[in-house]
Amino acid sequence: MVEISCVVDAGAELGEGTLWDPKAGVLWWIDIWKKLIHRYDPSTGKDDVFETPEYLGCLGLREKGGLVLTMTNGFHFFDPATGTFEAIVDPEAHMPKTRFNDGKPDRQGRFWSGTMFEVPGQPIEFIGALYRLDPDLSVHKMIDGIGCSNGLAWSPDSKVMYFSDSHAGAVWAYDFDPATGDIENRRTFIDMTVTGGLADGATVDAEGCYWVTIPVTSKVCRYDPDGRLMQTVLLPTDLPTCCEFGGKDLDILYVTSAVLRRPASHFVDQKNPGGLFALDVGVKGLTLPAFRG
Repeated sequence: MVEISCVVDAGAELGEGTLWDPKAGVLWWIDIWKKLIHRYDPSTGKDDVFETPEYLGCLGLREKGGLVLTMTNGFHFFDPATGTFEAIVDPEAHMPKTRFNDGKPDRQGRFWSGTMFEVPGQPIEFIGALYRLDPDLSVHKMIDGIGCSNGLAWSPDSKVMYFSDSHAGAVWAYDFDPATGDIENRRTFIDMTVTGGLADGATVDAEGCYWVTIPVTSKVCRYDPDGRLMQTVLLPTDLPTCCEFGGKDLDILYVTSAVLRRPASHFVDQKNPGGLFALDVGVKGLTLPAFRG
């Protein structure tokens, strides 16, 4: 039996971007639409917030201190102590129909983030991409033709990278070169048209299994390295969005959720919509190193 508790009843419009800081013992996460960075301290229950000037995409720790992150207009550094942002690069400055979305650091200290098409009321255009930011601050387009970048994670040995286009109906696996950050040999890892729903934020546990949130279905699912469904956890609200392991022993799966500007009447039979949840799923996770740039 999986124990589920809401640790921050934030009512997030679009919670995302879970990231555990093992040194500080805190969980960073974001509310994209409210333009907020959250810092949750499980030892005190305190959840600090930092305002941002744009919609957020994702974030990572930075070796030199502070955070590296993406917002609507590209890659930035952020210093929580001063609240200041420093722009790095915007590879899609010429593309007004896209914004940055999901991503995280790889195990070698690079930072990855992908973009998505976001023009309300218009048909989806597959014009987004996945980018890799190297420690020398050079940016590299790794995948293009994307509708909504999501589901990024790496196997424990860094030989496999997982990535999803939420609008394409699949989670893919790629051969990953940890030395260079290059990818090749894309194949379907999970066929979401069979599973049902869209793949959102994801992580990998210490046993090499892939955890992915599936919005609208209330599901957080665990797949083995061959893409076989092993476990399904149902949250008390319908829209889980991102997940990452944390806690002193990395044995807590933190999951964000979203309200998505829906009316209160939609949530009559739900609990803590838009909350940050802590799940005891019986396995441990892995930490990701800080960005080395």
